Amino acid sequence: MATFDDIKAGARLRGLDAAGVAEIVQVARFGPDALNLVFRVNGRVGERLVYRGEEAGFEFLEAGRAYAFDADGSLLRLASEAYRLRLAHLFDPYLAVSASQIEALPHQITAVYGDMLPRQPLRFLLADDPGAGKTVMAGLLIKELLIRGDLERCLIVAPGSLVEQWQEEMAEKFGLPFDLLSRDQIENSVTGNPFAERNRLILRLDMAARSDELKAKLNAAPEWDLVICDEAHRMAASYFGGEVKETQRHKLGRLLGGMARNFLLMSATPHNGKEADFQLFMGLLDADRFEGRFREGVHKADVSDMMRRLTKEELYRFDGTPLFPERRAYTASYELSPAESALYQAATSYVREEMNRADRSGDGKRQNSVGFALQILQRRLASSPAAIHRSLERRRKRLEERLRDEKLLRQNGGVPLSRVPVLPSFDADDLEDAPGEEAEAIEEQIADQATAAATLAELEAEIVILKDLEAQALRLKLSGQDAKWRELEAILDDPIMLDPATGLRRKILIFTEPKDTLEYLQQKIAARVGDPASVVVIHGGIAREARRAAIAAFNSDPVVRVMIANDAAGEGVNLQRGAHLMVNYDLPWNPNRLEQRFGRIHRIGQTEVCHLWNLCATNTREGEVYQRLLEKLEQARAALGGKVYDVLGELFEGQALRDLLVDAIRYGDAPETKSRLFQKVDDAVDVDAIERLVAERKLTSEGMDPNAVAAIREEMERAQARRLQPHFIGAFFREAFQLLGGRIAEREKGRFEILRVPPVLKHRDRLIGRGDPVLDRYARMTFDKGLVPGKPQAELMAPGHPLLDAVLDIILERFQPLLQQGGVLVDEGDEGLSPRLLVYLEHAIRDGRVAKSGEPRVVSQRLQFIHLREDGTAADGGPAPYLDCRPITAEERDLVADAITAPWLSGRVEEQALGYAIAKLVPEHLGEVKRRRLAEIDKVEREVRSRLTREINYWDARAARLREEERVGKEQRINASNAEATAQRLVERLHKRQEELARERQITALPPVMKGAALIIPKGLLVARNQPTRTPVPAGFAEDATSRAEVERLAMEAVMAAEHALGHVPRDVSAEKKGWDIESRDMKSGHLRFIEVKGRHIDGDVIMLTKNELLASLNSPEAFILAIVLVEAGFAREPAYVRRFFQRELGFAETAVAFHVGDLLTIAGRPG
Repeated sequence: MATFDDIKAGARLRGLDAAGVAEIVQVARFGPDALNLVFRVNGRVGERLVYRGEEAGFEFLEAGRAYAFDADGSLLRLASEAYRLRLAHLFDPYLAVSASQIEALPHQITAVYGDMLPRQPLRFLLADDPGAGKTVMAGLLIKELLIRGDLERCLIVAPGSLVEQWQEEMAEKFGLPFDLLSRDQIENSVTGNPFAERNRLILRLDMAARSDELKAKLNAAPEWDLVICDEAHRMAASYFGGEVKETQRHKLGRLLGGMARNFLLMSATPHNGKEADFQLFMGLLDADRFEGRFREGVHKADVSDMMRRLTKEELYRFDGTPLFPERRAYTASYELSPAESALYQAATSYVREEMNRADRSGDGKRQNSVGFALQILQRRLASSPAAIHRSLERRRKRLEERLRDEKLLRQNGGVPLSRVPVLPSFDADDLEDAPGEEAEAIEEQIADQATAAATLAELEAEIVILKDLEAQALRLKLSGQDAKWRELEAILDDPIMLDPATGLRRKILIFTEPKDTLEYLQQKIAARVGDPASVVVIHGGIAREARRAAIAAFNSDPVVRVMIANDAAGEGVNLQRGAHLMVNYDLPWNPNRLEQRFGRIHRIGQTEVCHLWNLCATNTREGEVYQRLLEKLEQARAALGGKVYDVLGELFEGQALRDLLVDAIRYGDAPETKSRLFQKVDDAVDVDAIERLVAERKLTSEGMDPNAVAAIREEMERAQARRLQPHFIGAFFREAFQLLGGRIAEREKGRFEILRVPPVLKHRDRLIGRGDPVLDRYARMTFDKGLVPGKPQAELMAPGHPLLDAVLDIILERFQPLLQQGGVLVDEGDEGLSPRLLVYLEHAIRDGRVAKSGEPRVVSQRLQFIHLREDGTAADGGPAPYLDCRPITAEERDLVADAITAPWLSGRVEEQALGYAIAKLVPEHLGEVKRRRLAEIDKVEREVRSRLTREINYWDARAARLREEERVGKEQRINASNAEATAQRLVERLHKRQEELARERQITALPPVMKGAALIIPKGLLVARNQPTRTPVPAGFAEDATSRAEVERLAMEAVMAAEHALGHVPRDVSAEKKGWDIESRDMKSGHLRFIEVKGRHIDGDVIMLTKNELLASLNSPEAFILAIVLVEAGFAREPAYVRRFFQRELGFAETAVAFHVGDLLTIAGRPG
């Protein structure tokens, strides 16, 4: 037994450090009874003091022998699997997909796993078209980062109308609970800062943007691991008069970008047609790359590494078919009746005169408010008789109240109005993006109160005009004349409205704008169909639960046939399950709204061709312009397909569609004005112009075509066959949970009730403190996401679930030291005589940055299992080789005692293993990381250096000019000193950013670490030792290793030949230990086949399949084939293909299953 004085450099001690066996590197003695030890354990250097007497708790390992091989085999297997599942993403690269309640699509896979996860840090804009499932992509990203241990704090910022949907989708689809920040939470915060107290928060965009107090709390909170901003185009800024017009939302965006380690912006419309504004927006992601105002010909931006934009026409399913069905739009034109036309002329004359009077006032703020109020009135005039009548009535009453109030203060009608009503501050573009209920309230207030009247006399005159218009509108309303409604009736009578299969009316979505028209249509349609229950509505004032009920009824209730909505339903409402027919009863003045509305039914999950009718009056000034637009759009659609819809919001660069329509209202009588407006529309919607715009606004050269989809499908099919969920995780959990004292019972196939959760797991959950708490019991739980629905609904037990996390934590705490202790396992499928050492090698790649823990930031990590043999050769062990091996029994251990203590295991085996890793595994890993990361870093550095250098030169030159102008006495808005200071600040920023990028470029390999080992004893050796005189061979097995290798060779050749004969492209992957031997591509379908080859002599009776092979067959039952090849006299017979030969779950202790060849052949077929 070693003593205190034997502790010297080179000694190996177990018990010195909880992480495993420690190798002493340096010893410093302090008197006779104290030592300061520097040691290395698992690749980490540690240091501690040891006092005499403490050595009694240490186990001194013999020199050169790191493993005692005396660990309990069952617990060693369990600890090994726990360690693998803790690093599950290394073995299941798409783990979040199988651990979430979603069916991911190719473009979603490439966005998350190809574009976002590899980028460290992430500064990215996800700009796929509406309806592409960006929320799903964000949820996958969050889930994957969480599983990888790279995310603890996550903040989602979204418009107020979408926050509840975000909360629901994160919980229901990904099992991720998020708190929705409320005023109560802010007021009741223990520390006064809810952002510091909660790790997963959803924040309303405008709640934060408008509150300096909230922004200050955000700024004081710890860094977020990930911040996601939905509808991020609302954070855009623009230039006005040479200066940045920065909104409160843009300021919030800059704040969030500075507080996020990873920052993701999501917007389907990031580009408004102005490159300067787009670069300002992209500056939220990287201010250095977009510094300064965009100058044509000077500032070019390659954003391909910062964003991904795919249009609907580029999205496909895994089978290569387009993801979205065709969409068709029709213009439903109608003419106003004489009475309607008379009201239109009178009301439009009033609008024109009031706008002109506002222009003459010279008051910019009043001009803006009055102009917007009259635009609202004009749109309501075009909407319905009910809407214009109610709007005129409300406006007249509000102005009469104003007149009474003024008369109390002023008696002389010629003096200016003394009080200007307090109207909300607004921007017309911001109002387009405001939540539905907020936009409606602001519109009502402005429309009812803003007036160009400057005196009491003018106000009285305006009220008289309003009374006349109101009376005229009431007469029209009561007359029942409504050409627009008649056109809608004609659409509702169209044969397409009837489903020929059922004879029932198809469902239809109708978009309007004013709430008055919405209620008017609700009454008329309900009366027409004779059933009020068949019509549901959504508008800004509807409560959340009522809104959800209306959506659910429209999608699922066969009684409900019609939904009427305004633009409060233009975002975040999924109606593709309910309808594929839609009517724009009111046309939006913002063309982006056309695509947003159409996107409610034309989105993922829609299987029918989508039809849209746009109602448009032909004998109104604005109607003529809009009709011209719709006609040109249809011509463009015929030439370009649906691409035309992708750029609607960017067609009118320099002048918004709203401005064209206002010009038509004010000046449309003049032929030259009408001609000019038509020409603007023609130029904007020219086919060539749209093609150029589509190409420009794509912003990146990246695309997706059927070939790219096929490559993704292959990768997903491989991942499917090797996935951990449900079988690997299920087998581990059931074993470990019961070992820890838990009680679990299967109630329905694959669905379990957890009757008791032991206290140790609940206590551990409190220590971990992530997400939902661990409960005392669970009514239903499953490992298969397809079995979650049911009564009761089951919880999905997958990585990230608090109970599974707690089980993994406890198992590793208790049993991970067994990996360093080492154990002995038996491979039942190995008929050979040579033991092999299974080593667990972990290696990582770092860069020059430092993580929050103070440790080097790891940018890539791998855990690999390698088989070492006595002759020094090494081979890949596959993803979980210990699962194919059982614990050795005491009797068997005695039989192979000499093999366990063999000299080659006591010599340089660890050095041999690490040498193999350093020579082969680590360089391959390092090379892959460098190839990926250095190209990205070089791109960023080029862009940053180019932009900042140009800005530095600009400000240096400007400072020189200003200095010269100051010398001659010319006054300037800024002085030369300020320009020089700006240039110097930019120089400092460039140097700082280059230093940061230099640290990212320092990509180096950390030393590989042996995390554990197991000695694998072949079954053949046990048989030989047990019966030394004669080694019995099971029927059908070859007599020796050479014969066995020959049979396997012949079998592989026979299957490869059979696959070639079928026209497939097979590939031998047997050396990779995947769980199958041949991967074969079916050239007709494009799908992969995973073939496990078993060769046997003609009299063979038994075939053994390992656990990894069997679980691969369960993971991919359609693609997995067992190929049985019988060999006779050196010739292989035609392979027999067996599918779906195994159905049951495997217990964790099971390592292999034996099958009778005859039984398998009865269900086998010829290759095909």
